[in-house]
Amino acid sequence: MKYAVGVLVLLSVARLSWSQGDVEAIIRNDFDGPHDDGSYKWAIQTEGGIYHEQRGSLQARAGADPSLLVEGQYQYTAPDGQIINLLYTADEYGFHPTGDHLPTPPPIPPQIQRALDYIARRAPHNDNLL
Repeated sequence: MKYAVGVLVLLSVARLSWSQGDVEAIIRNDFDGPHDDGSYKWAIQTEGGIYHEQRGSLQARAGADPSLLVEGQYQYTAPDGQIINLLYTADEYGFHPTGDHLPTPPPIPPQIQRALDYIARRAPHNDNLL
């Protein structure tokens, strides 16, 4: 696990450094764990403003093996000068990113929303269809 986290950090920094075009010196490199309970945390920062931190822990699940919950964020400056800041979680249901730079679907037009609400109120509810 310790080596996997280290490799992930190095690949993340290498990928972000490559996208920036230059290799940058690492000015912060903090690691804590993995601990006996499976938790860990790390943070890394370069002189060029790339920052990435992550923490993880095992979460108990009723009647199943524990699952890993990972939370983190990274930040860098895009080639167009925009500061990219992404927050994320990852669990047994997948990777869940959030950030202002991520595309979002357009809002549902009011007429369509009214029609959907009408259908939801009028449609018979039969859960045995499948």
